[in-house]
Amino acid sequence: MVRTLEHAFRSGRIAHAFLLAGIRGIGKTTTARIIARGLNCTGADGRGGPTTEPCGECESCRAILEERSLDVIETDAASHTGKEDVREIIEGVKYAPSASRFKVYIFDEVHMLSDKAWNSLLKTVEEPPPHVKFIFATTELRKVPVTVLSRCQRFDLRRVDGERLVAHLREICTREKVGAEPRALALIARAAEGSVRDALSLLDQAVATTDGEVTAAEIEAMLGLADRTRLLDLYEDVLAGRTREAIVRFTELYGLGADPAAVIRDLLEITHWLTRIRLDAGGALEAAFDSASVARARKMAEGASHPVLQRLWQMLLKGLEDVRLSPDAWAAAEMLLVRLTCVGDLPPPGELARLLREDRGEAARPAAGAAPPPAATVPAPRAETSREPLEIADFPSLVEILKRHGEPLLAAALYESAHLVGFEEGRIVLRLEPGVSSDLPNQLARVLRRLTGRRWVVALGREAGAPTLARQRAEERRRRIEAVREDPLVRAALETFPGARIVDVRRGGDPPASTDQRKTGKT
Repeated sequence: MVRTLEHAFRSGRIAHAFLLAGIRGIGKTTTARIIARGLNCTGADGRGGPTTEPCGECESCRAILEERSLDVIETDAASHTGKEDVREIIEGVKYAPSASRFKVYIFDEVHMLSDKAWNSLLKTVEEPPPHVKFIFATTELRKVPVTVLSRCQRFDLRRVDGERLVAHLREICTREKVGAEPRALALIARAAEGSVRDALSLLDQAVATTDGEVTAAEIEAMLGLADRTRLLDLYEDVLAGRTREAIVRFTELYGLGADPAAVIRDLLEITHWLTRIRLDAGGALEAAFDSASVARARKMAEGASHPVLQRLWQMLLKGLEDVRLSPDAWAAAEMLLVRLTCVGDLPPPGELARLLREDRGEAARPAAGAAPPPAATVPAPRAETSREPLEIADFPSLVEILKRHGEPLLAAALYESAHLVGFEEGRIVLRLEPGVSSDLPNQLARVLRRLTGRRWVVALGREAGAPTLARQRAEERRRRIEAVREDPLVRAALETFPGARIVDVRRGGDPPASTDQRKTGKT
């Protein structure tokens, strides 16, 4: 972003509208204010032009820093969403800045503007007067109209990585003369998920609730996290299939204040971490553990194959949703652990598939030189070997076909963790989530050749691609719920039954809710 703005300021080709996109708390609004200062900075001598390094000394810089500039107008689009709210801005655009080079309009959470407000503002954004610049900030880029995106110079602000965030927190603690354990800062950075503002809020809370040094144990208690060593103990029990021991350890963690959903999330993170260790990629999670626990995790990774870790990942991912939706999160987490330990000592999925084929009567190929079995014992060929090759129209139908033809694990991996970059006859380009087996493209190509009778190329791309099918389904479900919430009858029902909530919306052809769902109100 800085490099682009430097070239634009130097050449005088400054865009009339900028769009800053990114997660909460990474500095979108702060960056917008810095850009406004850079556009209006005149330098200490009063003769400077637009710059990416505003001096902070000229009258314009000081006025913007002190939030008293009449030429930098900030609008919270979350609370000013209508057509009438933007009319005043449209009228003000006509007038020249009072004391600055440009009049800069900053819109925070711009995706909250209504369609009517956008329609009113669109022409002004497309062709503003030379003295006007717009800067939009949003956390929901997909909700910004395409007609607006095409008129803006867009910058995607990325999450701050864990190491840089820890260094930032350490510097603040040094300035504030606050002691903090390195593991404590690592836990805060991990909980913040790349958001600087969230990290600072958690650090403030930690300093306020501790007496003296901020310790990892206090952060774990504050965030409802489980003890790191106990988590590894629990994970070892799951891998070894020790059901009783796993339940006892989970009960101890729950008694110490750990949130059930947080424990499942931690197990997911450990699964991802062990996968990265097997790939010699390490992981940021190591900072949250001591050296002895890291060595222990590396030993665990050596004994857990990729198929086993993938199976645990998929089960934990599905189980986490069950825990969140269950009326009794503790019981749901316990039952999930029972399921995990029951499959902990099972053979890998590939071996299971082979055993199932043998159980259905598919004889293994005889070794070279071996005598053929007696004619009476040779199994009849399966009917499906002579079926017509399948035609696959698109990516969703591909996943459905895999589920129907004996590849549920492969279908689940694609559904949950694959971003479609390109799809055409005989060629698929995907971007996979971290932790997914690197052999998945080869596996998918082999299965497609068997099902369709044609050769397929399955490649990995660097582009972002489409959201995963799981994310698309979740978004569709959210939209259905939001739409039905506005129905007068539904609204009246929610008001009549305090505490009721809409969990799902089913179409007329969908299967009815199960008995258990009706008992718990999940209809």
